[in-house]
Amino acid sequence: MNENQNLLAEQRRALILDEVRRRGGVRVNELTRKLGVSDMTVRRDLDALARQGAVEKVHGGAVPVVEASTHEPGFEAKSELEPTAKEDIALAAARLVAPGTAIALSGGTTTFALAHRLLDVPDLTVVTNSVRVADVFHSAQRGTARRQGAATVVLTGGVRTPSDSLVGPVADRALAALHFDVLFIGVHGISVEAGLSTPNLAEAETNRRLVESARRVVVVADHTKWGTVGLSSFAALSQVDTLVTDAGLPPEARAEVGEQLRHLVIAGRDEIPGTPGVDADDEGAGADEDAPAAAEG
Repeated sequence: MNENQNLLAEQRRALILDEVRRRGGVRVNELTRKLGVSDMTVRRDLDALARQGAVEKVHGGAVPVVEASTHEPGFEAKSELEPTAKEDIALAAARLVAPGTAIALSGGTTTFALAHRLLDVPDLTVVTNSVRVADVFHSAQRGTARRQGAATVVLTGGVRTPSDSLVGPVADRALAALHFDVLFIGVHGISVEAGLSTPNLAEAETNRRLVESARRVVVVADHTKWGTVGLSSFAALSQVDTLVTDAGLPPEARAEVGEQLRHLVIAGRDEIPGTPGVDADDEGAGADEDAPAAAEG
């Protein structure tokens, strides 16, 4: 971390969180030197991160929060984590969506951000098990006549989770009968060993159905999800076509992803030379021959 008096609070906290996770703990006096800010500023940042459940404050500093593999934060709590990264990922992922295609959006705060970026893409059919995602499209049409080219939204039924996803047998049966061009799926955790995972057993089964019904699977996940493992795995990395993440993903993780997936998109960054499977965000994976382009039908 370089000293920078002009860092925004969100940027400072992201740097602090990365340092805590990388080192297993930090001291306040170390952060004041590295960030070039006051002791009071660092303590306020640690207070904010502790309120979000991202770190645990200890005497003189902070350590990572050790969560049980069954812990599932609520939607509002997750919305406060890595908001800039999620917006960057949403912008990059939206470039993969061609007009007139059938797509699926799983539950999650990153897919929620993506939904807002898809409102102007014409003639989409959107399948989702997320109440929040469905409401993005419905709210855009509420109170006005249905505009030409507005998305057709299919919301599965099911039991609502803390993250406002609909899961369980009702959702599973609905998804089993559907087929879509591309699935954009958020995850609780992603790793080489465990693949994609979630702390919710019912959600894991519903996510399996989503993956099985998609011609192409795109994971949208910020860098903090890498190395996290939830209670239940629902897909191997070999089942994923593309990972769209942010620039915080460390080089060693990028190399591992490059060995496992066909495409890695680093949102908000230029192409990284020499990294296998990495696509430049400004070039966009939408230009890929395998992306769900309009020519695919």
